[in-house]
Amino acid sequence: MNKKNNAPIGIFDSGFGGLTVMSAVTKLMPKENIIYFGDTAHVPYGSKSKDVVTNFTLKISKFLVQNNVKLIVVACNTASAFSLSALKKNIKIPIIGVIKAGSKTAVLNTKNNKVAVIGTEGTVKSNAYTNEIKKINKNIKVFSQACPLFVPLVEEGWFNSPITDDVIKFYLKNIINKKVDTLILGCTHYPLIKKSIQKNIGNKIKIIDSATAVAYEVKDLLIKNNLLNNTKSNGKYSFYVSDSPDKFKTIGSKFFCKEIKTVKKMEIN
Repeated sequence: MNKKNNAPIGIFDSGFGGLTVMSAVTKLMPKENIIYFGDTAHVPYGSKSKDVVTNFTLKISKFLVQNNVKLIVVACNTASAFSLSALKKNIKIPIIGVIKAGSKTAVLNTKNNKVAVIGTEGTVKSNAYTNEIKKINKNIKVFSQACPLFVPLVEEGWFNSPITDDVIKFYLKNIINKKVDTLILGCTHYPLIKKSIQKNIGNKIKIIDSATAVAYEVKDLLIKNNLLNNTKSNGKYSFYVSDSPDKFKTIGSKFFCKEIKTVKKMEIN
């Protein structure tokens, strides 16, 4: 066994959303140790510039490397769109973003070659999903919609509120009119309101949650590099944030598949 097999996977996001990715990874690979970092002091990334987001993500990635992670998952769509190439140039271990996996899954699912992407302003403006989908199939039409109010609604816990329904209808009415058959949740917060989104767009549109697709991509990469953890015991999880550990424990437990009991504060400036 490679001595790095027992090393943890590093996962980070601007806040809580990446916990949906971590949850998918733990369900698929329960033996893996994981270090999660939520940059809660600087959330949200979606309204920030590319340079600012890249600066934060480089510092977080270096922190994870210092903690001897064997692979890093950028569990944030905005950071994946803005910073993935810079991270791969500067960090010497494997790095996975969420956009490629979600795009591949959408291409496999669409029947009429009309795909919609919803996300933060940063993710939508970057055209990262459109570019990735076009690499796979140039004939697919991609329609994008920024939904900046979704993140605060999720973090308030308004998963099934009439207010949330109204906001979903407002943002997605144009996408529904385009007759898409596939919708990518281009933000890791959005799976928490997936049921409300499905209710308001109808069952004919397939919703793609990239968390599961990312988890399988992580497993494939670990197998390819002979880094899969083959111990008999279940993995251990460590959680770090840049601000408000108590708030992260409370809200984060709604995003994660288990209760989060201990969170450490680590400033990233």
